[in-house]
Amino acid sequence: MYNRFLAYLLIFLSVSSCDDKPAETDLLPTNLQTIITQSETVEGLVNLNASADGENYFTIYFEDGEESEKVEDVQGKASHTFRNSGTYTIRVRAHITPDKYIQKIETVRVDMESKTDENGIPLYGYTTPTNYDGYNLVWSDEFEGEALNDNDWNFEIGTGSNGWGNNESQYYLKDNTIVRDGFLTITARQQIYDTRNYTSSRITTQNKRSFQYGRVDIRAALPKGQGIWPALWMLGDNITSVSWPNCGEIDIMELVGGTKPGNSDRVVHGTLHWGINDDHAEYGNSNTLSGSDFSEEFHVFSIIWDDKNIRWYRDDILYSTVDISPSRMSAFHEKFFVIFNIAVGGNWPGYPDATTKFPQRMHVDYIRIFQEK
Repeated sequence: MYNRFLAYLLIFLSVSSCDDKPAETDLLPTNLQTIITQSETVEGLVNLNASADGENYFTIYFEDGEESEKVEDVQGKASHTFRNSGTYTIRVRAHITPDKYIQKIETVRVDMESKTDENGIPLYGYTTPTNYDGYNLVWSDEFEGEALNDNDWNFEIGTGSNGWGNNESQYYLKDNTIVRDGFLTITARQQIYDTRNYTSSRITTQNKRSFQYGRVDIRAALPKGQGIWPALWMLGDNITSVSWPNCGEIDIMELVGGTKPGNSDRVVHGTLHWGINDDHAEYGNSNTLSGSDFSEEFHVFSIIWDDKNIRWYRDDILYSTVDISPSRMSAFHEKFFVIFNIAVGGNWPGYPDATTKFPQRMHVDYIRIFQEK
């Protein structure tokens, strides 16, 4: 009987040793450490170095307002440039696998010199002189008062024909324009008015100020976002008699905001439109800003227009020239008036989406028109 019991015991121990083998597990990293430094030469640039024991790689998340930048790096090194002052969260993970990691949460305080005034108007940017050799200043508006000068400007109100001919979505109102502290500001709002979901402003010098040839300088900071379409442009005085496009159109600056194909907050366009053989003709070119977009600082948008050419400049950088000497370009040898506006939506930019932030503003510091002596 003793031998039989010993045999049963050996069988039991053998079965137990097979069934109770411990499961294999992955060990997590340990000792996660971070060092955060801020650049002394690049405003807003934050550098992070992470280390840990037993990790395979790191992921670093920079929480920047409503946006988050994710950096994956084997050595635990990452950088991010914050655009505004504030206290920001940085999450650092040391991984064995994508779903097996330890995490450390840090905060960093970024203090930068303010780039805008209390009204959100940029403090910096390109500027141009008040005089040029060989030219006289024939008209300017520095927007120094408390309202637009009625002797110079008109407000166009409403929705125009077919959304001003472009299936635009805004209703133009006078209230969306203010003049304060030396700046004109046009604001596009997400606001239900009449049959439209957006409001904005459109101002012109029609029947008050018009010009044939010269240099036009307009210093402005632009709005941005999908469906946002600011423009600084001119139409021929004779539009009421010959209609568009036969009157001619000179687009000093247009920006088609957003990130959809063909749209960019860093690209401005200079274009001519005219009529030929009862049809619409156009020609234009564009200029791209490196790094930032056109909302962050002021830029000067210019044309130099004579009886042979129209040339487009951004911050005195020539980016397009059109020969207007052929007879088919006769529209551009007449007087033109000025228009400023922000359209919302339309055939060219498309329409606002969930990424578009409102309100959007165009700030204009000055318009100056010079003609040869």
